[in-house]
Amino acid sequence: MSSAMTARIQAKLAQLYGSDRAAETYPKLVPLLEEASIPAVSPTLSEKEVMLITYGDQISRPGEKPLVTLRQFLQAKAAPFINCVHILPFYPYSSDDGFSVIDYMAVNPALGEWADVAALRQDFQLMFDAVFNHISAKSAWFAAFLRDEAPYTDYFTVLPPDTDVSQVVRPRTTPVLTPFATPSGTKYVWTTFSDDQIDLNFANPDVLVELIKVLLFYVEQGATFIRLDAIAFIWKTIGTDCIHLPEAHLIIQFMRDVLDVVAPHVVLITETNVPHAENISYFGNGSNEAQLVYNFALPPLILHTLHTGNTSKLTQWAASLERISDTTTYFNFTASHDGIGVRPVTGILSQSEIEALVERTLAHGGRVSYRALPDGSKSPYELNITYFDAITAPEITTTQPEIAVRRFIVSQAIMLAIVGMPGIYFHSLVGSRNFQEGVAQTGHNRTINREKLDADALIAELDTDKSLRQQVYHHYTHLLNIRTAQPAFHALGKQQIHDLHPGIFAVERIAPDNNQRILALHNVTDTAITLDMSQFHTDNQCHDLLTEMVYSSPSVFTLAPYQIAWLLQV
Repeated sequence: MSSAMTARIQAKLAQLYGSDRAAETYPKLVPLLEEASIPAVSPTLSEKEVMLITYGDQISRPGEKPLVTLRQFLQAKAAPFINCVHILPFYPYSSDDGFSVIDYMAVNPALGEWADVAALRQDFQLMFDAVFNHISAKSAWFAAFLRDEAPYTDYFTVLPPDTDVSQVVRPRTTPVLTPFATPSGTKYVWTTFSDDQIDLNFANPDVLVELIKVLLFYVEQGATFIRLDAIAFIWKTIGTDCIHLPEAHLIIQFMRDVLDVVAPHVVLITETNVPHAENISYFGNGSNEAQLVYNFALPPLILHTLHTGNTSKLTQWAASLERISDTTTYFNFTASHDGIGVRPVTGILSQSEIEALVERTLAHGGRVSYRALPDGSKSPYELNITYFDAITAPEITTTQPEIAVRRFIVSQAIMLAIVGMPGIYFHSLVGSRNFQEGVAQTGHNRTINREKLDADALIAELDTDKSLRQQVYHHYTHLLNIRTAQPAFHALGKQQIHDLHPGIFAVERIAPDNNQRILALHNVTDTAITLDMSQFHTDNQCHDLLTEMVYSSPSVFTLAPYQIAWLLQV
């Protein structure tokens, strides 16, 4: 390790813990860095990187380990147009479908074992979740805390029950402090998300050391991408809002320094479901924090666009996206295992426009989850619904399924066209509908978008001509096959947003070497729209990559309702 990197790591430790504790902590880190056994991998972010987001047991087959079934399905139905897979937390857990981790370094035996993860790594780049803000109440660490055993007595944040936490920003309506009985009396422990998800105390440097061990273990197991779950909440200072604190950014920078030493190919991606300006702060200075940031404003903005048939808000916002550096970009998505967050569009959409999204979600059979505000009131936090049903009313899907599919696919094409790396939730790829039965079974709103599927039944549907799933999958994979072959769609490329018509979202993508340009046009309305193309100086022929139609120097171009055109000058 270079002297410059040594100094950087020691300086961050001193900023977090003071010089004395930093001097005690650094020697604990050195052997971790020196002994890390990291596979040699070349870093890669290009037009070919597309991430599928899936649970380890998203699909299953009797008598077969789910991770084995998943690999077989992905080999048959996802490769080669998807080359990265985010396996949502596959560790032993006690709640929240994996995000209440019992053991960071184990594979849930109900899913498989580490050898099955390694097998997936042979075919795909993998993203692991670093669920470091909190750990399960059923974990060994917290069990030791409940027995008053050192060193775990200082692994969690304990406060007097009358501590004023009214300023704390919450993603939930549950209490911040949860009482637990211990031999030394009742202790009130910080629980940001639930009483089964116990926040770790990063003010204790030993906790940081333990989680650096976990981070390096994940990289040793083949993770190319590390998703920092709920990272904005990781540091607590009473008297503040306890979100986005300088120490939280320092911890991310510290992780980046560690990875730059032992695994510079690994990409950090921050998950911060907050207003856009706060979200992109996790790029840091462009070289010292996350290489990828979840583009949380995009899902509700695309939903608003399809609901209104008007691209103005999306166009204005997309034009404001800054190129932070040559090594950072956005992780674009429309759906995930969670709901569609509405807080990220604060200041972008009006309150009435957000309320319209809430009302439309409820009308489409979805649910709405809320968060607590400092004044004791609550506010919509996320929309719980599949993205397919969020886009189009169920009655239209029933009576005009081809229209519903076209509306959905244009929403996905917009996400694929915007600069960044695309992430596709499994249920979006296969056109899943709301899982109402699951919500009734679990009582949890998020279950509506977390249905687990029978592998053979799903494959049969995908292979059934004109089934809804087959239509969505066919159109989606067509887009992906084209996108991943075009340098203009490089994750680190450039883009120019064009305001051509309220019904058209237009983005021009430019390859990093400037040798290819694609004008991506998306009609979000149910009417044909004709565009004046004179500003694009189309002296050459234009090739629509999606239809393979070639147009000679078009001065105007007409898009049918919900048509997508990705135009390449030839």
